[in-house]
Amino acid sequence: MTGQANRPDDTGDGPEATGATGTTGRPAEGGSLLDRGRAVLARWKTVLDRWKPIASRYALLPLRLFLGITFVYAGLDKLTDSAFLADTGSGSIGETMRGVRDSSAVPALVDLALRNPAGFGYAISLGELVVGIGTLLGLFARLAALGGALISLSLWLTVSWQVQPYYLGNDLAYLMAWLPLLLAGASVLSLDRLLAERRRIR
Repeated sequence: MTGQANRPDDTGDGPEATGATGTTGRPAEGGSLLDRGRAVLARWKTVLDRWKPIASRYALLPLRLFLGITFVYAGLDKLTDSAFLADTGSGSIGETMRGVRDSSAVPALVDLALRNPAGFGYAISLGELVVGIGTLLGLFARLAALGGALISLSLWLTVSWQVQPYYLGNDLAYLMAWLPLLLAGASVLSLDRLLAERRRIR
């Protein structure tokens, strides 16, 4: 019976005493931290995989809201500014066009605006307002984005063309920002989608 006294289970030297804690009886901290890190990464990957389709679906919504709000604000700001809509005077559209005429990329476009500066100012203001509303509502979204791109392009070729270096001018940046909405349209939270779904139901 002496062999039973020397069994590992009786002496505390068996795997129950050393298995998960190491030979010293202390937790194997390196392995534990590594396992914990892997578990955290796995959880984050699961969350990201779950949200990836939603993020892709709403990816253009912040840009759409920014451009829509900005163009509505820009249109209203111009329409309520009597100085801007004047043919002459400080801050008027007429003085602005005359000031950029020789430095613009398309002087003929400036000459066209100078035939009726106030009319050109109203056209730009109303255009910005309509584009902004259409973009926010997602109504004729691609057409609204095309209008926004054309407005930004015309302002870049005239008012902002002389800005050096080019990245200090904002009209070119707005032009580039409109292009994704022109290509993709408004697929979420939009009247275009609502109307398309109603047509499918019929």
